[in-house]
Amino acid sequence: MRTLELGDSTVPVIGQGTWYMGEDPDQQKAEVAALQHGIDLGLTLIDTAEMYAEGGAERVVGQAIQGRREQVCVVSKVYPHNASRSGIPAACERSLQRLGTDHIDLYLLHWRGQYPLEETVEAFERLREAGKIRRWGVSNFDTDDLRELDNLACATNQVLYNPEQRGIEFDLLPYSHKRHLPTMAYCPLAQAGRLLKNATLNQIAERHGATAAQVALAWVTREDGVIAIPKAVDKRHVQLNAAAASLTLSSEDLRAIDRAFPPPTRKQRLAMV
Repeated sequence: MRTLELGDSTVPVIGQGTWYMGEDPDQQKAEVAALQHGIDLGLTLIDTAEMYAEGGAERVVGQAIQGRREQVCVVSKVYPHNASRSGIPAACERSLQRLGTDHIDLYLLHWRGQYPLEETVEAFERLREAGKIRRWGVSNFDTDDLRELDNLACATNQVLYNPEQRGIEFDLLPYSHKRHLPTMAYCPLAQAGRLLKNATLNQIAERHGATAAQVALAWVTREDGVIAIPKAVDKRHVQLNAAAASLTLSSEDLRAIDRAFPPPTRKQRLAMV
């Protein structure tokens, strides 16, 4: 499994997302089992947020990592309306309780809100000094946001990125590479909809004996400094996600994807879902 340095942790280039987990009690056992299977396969970065199922996803993660906390890098995110000097420690404490742990490895601001970045960073730093979090970062920040933040302690920026959504390649991704700031790609499979039916991706997949989803994940993580966090509940999908880390696309494959999904030629508004 290929890895990279994320804050104080060495993590796989493919992790596990949890958006929409924790919403259906009947699915909880399968969700926990899928995350545990992923950990067994080396997908030891797990991303969640207090927003997901209003804490339900964090509870699922807490069950999945019980007894194996030291194997896992846990990422969670705080709502912007909780990102104040007093709101962040309270929100973090609630997340810690749901996760069943005494610290979060990486704590992110989910997106910018009403509170000044200086206030949010101050609260993050106090949590870090108290041992409640190991590192902090941001999510849904565009280039100008990162310039305004201008803080080397920021460990990552989590943004939407997949072949259908390449806007970050124009300036955000190059800026992040220059700053040695890892990018975490959410929805790398575009929520497993139209993207996975694309003829080009499926033709490439056939050549490699892979799936379109694996090709998409290999494409997202083709450059150093990018992590993909697909969500999967089916164990077979988890296995395929893990195997995608070993798939190397050829220059011909990459050119074909560029033709099917042209890279940006101008600045685009940061896409979010």
